[in-house]
Amino acid sequence: MSPMRTSIESRADPLEADRVGPADAQGLLSMRLSELQALSSRDLRTEWRRLLRTNPPSLSRDLLVRALAYRVQELAHGGLPKATSRKLATLAAELGGDGPISTEARAPIKPGARLVREWRGRTHVVTVTEDGFAYAGKAYPSLTGIAWAITGARWSGPRFFGLVKRPIESGDKAPLDPATSEARHGQA
Repeated sequence: MSPMRTSIESRADPLEADRVGPADAQGLLSMRLSELQALSSRDLRTEWRRLLRTNPPSLSRDLLVRALAYRVQELAHGGLPKATSRKLATLAAELGGDGPISTEARAPIKPGARLVREWRGRTHVVTVTEDGFAYAGKAYPSLTGIAWAITGARWSGPRFFGLVKRPIESGDKAPLDPATSEARHGQA
């Protein structure tokens, strides 16, 4: 093994952020990523086996460095959320099949539909057109522009108009019975 490889193994694992502060952990992670660049192809393959516990695929040195850098960062900061991993696995399975890959498309809003939103005591009505949206006598290509015009802040237009479900906060749980739901949302 190269001397660089030996020096990497002799140090404490920079991914153990609980032993050092956040700034130090980030510095160690940056150092670890730059050390990957200095490894030979043979040492990169050894590192692959250590980090991923599989034999490395037949990839170029550059791709090995990139994949290992991703893995090091994944170990340091956590991987993708489980829902994202499941979605990627589903898309990969669809790609492997003969059919086209489907995406979760939103239901299209038909031209002529009206979206109504109350904001600070005023009711705002948006009309869906063939080319986008109409609000207050002006044409807009997206709902986000309208949400910005109404609030003066950068809102997600679909979320502002209630077209996208809000994600459940980590501490929130769905109510178990309708009485809880009504009380929670201020309905009598």
